[in-house]
Amino acid sequence: MSEITRRSVAGIVAALGVRHMAAQTATPPSGSTPPPEDPTDVRLPNGKRQRDEILKADYKQNLKDARQLMELSRSFELDLERSDGFVLSLGLLKKLDDIEKLTKRIRGRMRR
Repeated sequence: MSEITRRSVAGIVAALGVRHMAAQTATPPSGSTPPPEDPTDVRLPNGKRQRDEILKADYKQNLKDARQLMELSRSFELDLERSDGFVLSLGLLKKLDDIEKLTKRIRGRMRR
């Protein structure tokens, strides 16, 4: 083989080798690197996910508000039965407003 042919073949082999190595470094093998961090997956100091803890707190608050809503509705029903059919009590309107506020709070937490 002539010197020019040997150098051409060596150059081609070197170029292919560099190209092959670049392709290997561009795409790491699967399973060898950890998955990318999810920016919404914030961990608390105790290791639990912040989102899970917020959902648990919302659930507990929804239960508490639902109990209060039931008490208010029972109280409203009793006061409505005791009242005169022709007179509307301001206390009844206040209870209706409180019931509405509670339901909006519960609905708002559940939509998150």
